[in-house]
Amino acid sequence: MSGLFKNKDKNLIVQAIVEAEKQTSGEIRVHVEARAGKEPMARAAEVFARLGMDKTQDRNGVLFYLAFKDRKFVVLGDEGIDQKTPDDFWEEIKDLMSTEFQAGRFASGLVTGINKAGEALAECFPYQKGDVNELSDEISGEV
Repeated sequence: MSGLFKNKDKNLIVQAIVEAEKQTSGEIRVHVEARAGKEPMARAAEVFARLGMDKTQDRNGVLFYLAFKDRKFVVLGDEGIDQKTPDDFWEEIKDLMSTEFQAGRFASGLVTGINKAGEALAECFPYQKGDVNELSDEISGEV
């Protein structure tokens, strides 16, 4: 990934996902690639489906998609979480992340976004006894 994330950064991101998911039945994924090859939202939707994020029980997955050479990113929530959050919720998260990204703090920006999405997921889809981690917590793509 051309040095975008060092191992410690990857570990911080994965740990943020693990911690967020301890509070919710929701699923969070991070996917990173150099270029989207198309409009970033369209590419994020493809990745979302390829990762099986549209198949979670409560349709409560959230994808953080980064095309780092394009300098583009998308935060995409499935229909279950979209129905329970304000219309501008993902834009608010993107704004928080953007501040970090502009300062070159990509891992910190992702952790900030993951934490904020995790809070919403915990509120809308609290962890229930017996919840299963339906998707990998590892970063996918060009890591």
